[in-house]
Amino acid sequence: MLTNLYVDGFNLYNRAVKHTTFKWLDLRKLAQTLFPDDQIQRICYFTALVRSRPNDPTQTERQASYLRALGTLPGLEIHYGEFRERIKYRPLASPKPGDPAYVRIRDTEEKGSDVNLATRLLVDGFTGDYQQAVVVSNDSDLAAPIRYVSRDLGLRVVVVNPDSQTSTHNDLVESATYVRRLWKSHLRKSQLPRTLTDVHGVITKPVAW
Repeated sequence: MLTNLYVDGFNLYNRAVKHTTFKWLDLRKLAQTLFPDDQIQRICYFTALVRSRPNDPTQTERQASYLRALGTLPGLEIHYGEFRERIKYRPLASPKPGDPAYVRIRDTEEKGSDVNLATRLLVDGFTGDYQQAVVVSNDSDLAAPIRYVSRDLGLRVVVVNPDSQTSTHNDLVESATYVRRLWKSHLRKSQLPRTLTDVHGVITKPVAW
């Protein structure tokens, strides 16, 4: 079955690999591990460029290495949203007498990836680009486009929940054709080589990973 993957990059990172040794993830191997009997045509990866912070000065460098590594995979496309930083005031849960009731926080929000994923999922469905779509995310905001593709277009949509500790959101369960879980065994089998090459030279797995 002709299959496209639509990967919510930050949902995958935060829910599946953040606290593991499996960050150097080969998304094509992952797709083939999860759906060995299907023809993986296209992998669309949705993310945003991070900014390093004083407590993590190499974050940008690590992400850049990974994005370069993904760029060597056939049929993989990277679609970018953006990060927005704002200073917000938030109330303390239990302020002590005499202390301020509110604090200033630096709030970072990733914008655009879910909209970009939903748009691409719908457009590819309209144009008959796939027989089956696989959405790697547990974000309930994607339930509406998934529901449209599965019910109105009559195409198969599989949701892969990257969080092995949390149930798949009910809205996604009700909208998709069926749902699957992503387990550490899938991640372990789907790692990139420690070094790769592209037109710019050698790409090396970050030491911290």
